[in-house]
Amino acid sequence: MSFERMPGPMAAEPAPPSIGDACDGGSPVALRLQVLATEHWGLLATRSLAWNESFTRAGMFLSTLSGAIVALALVAQATEFGGEFTLFALVILPVVLFIGVTTFIRMGTSNDYDALCVVGMNRIRRAYMQIAPEVEPFLVMGTYDDDQSVGLSMGTPPNTNFVVDVLVSTPFVLCTINSVLAGVIGALVAHQLGFGTFGSVALAVVAALALFGLQTLIATRGIAAAVARYRPKFPAPEAAGPAETSG
Repeated sequence: MSFERMPGPMAAEPAPPSIGDACDGGSPVALRLQVLATEHWGLLATRSLAWNESFTRAGMFLSTLSGAIVALALVAQATEFGGEFTLFALVILPVVLFIGVTTFIRMGTSNDYDALCVVGMNRIRRAYMQIAPEVEPFLVMGTYDDDQSVGLSMGTPPNTNFVVDVLVSTPFVLCTINSVLAGVIGALVAHQLGFGTFGSVALAVVAALALFGLQTLIATRGIAAAVARYRPKFPAPEAAGPAETSG
């Protein structure tokens, strides 16, 4: 039997890592992670509320539209598409259109707020990366806050077809339905004023295109204003400009 040599005095254990080692701060890593995780969950909850509101408003609008169509069908059967039907349609359809336009505007505001939440979550992932760089291979969402990284976290990666992405979006669907409603109201007004078929069709097309253009202008201006206000703090290296990369 042989005896191994007894080890010498044990060295002092290293102090627990602090956030000063990773992020130039003074708080312990556990405390900083707790704060980041709390903020992350708060952003997730806020984003979920924004999505729920958007879907609820869109569902309310579509339900109102469906109910209005059913009511118009019943009145049309009772009046045989007479003057009473036109008057009833001119009363109920503008109300439906008002709900549709306000839903479209509110959904744009919710989308802007949703994008802001995604920016915050990307920045929190960047903080996670600074504290524990070894977790980078396991993250599938953006870890920077430039346009492409935010788009990745919102489900629109750089290779996404922009036109298709816009056409299938909920705001564009609402915009189209609202424009059709405006065209129907325009045709009813023209018919009530005694216009012929050509005049009614022309006024319907003008009303639909006018509202479509107005909604598009509101959406594009809102997006342009949001983009102009935004300044990324942690852009990806390939997205940063020469001045940022050289520093």
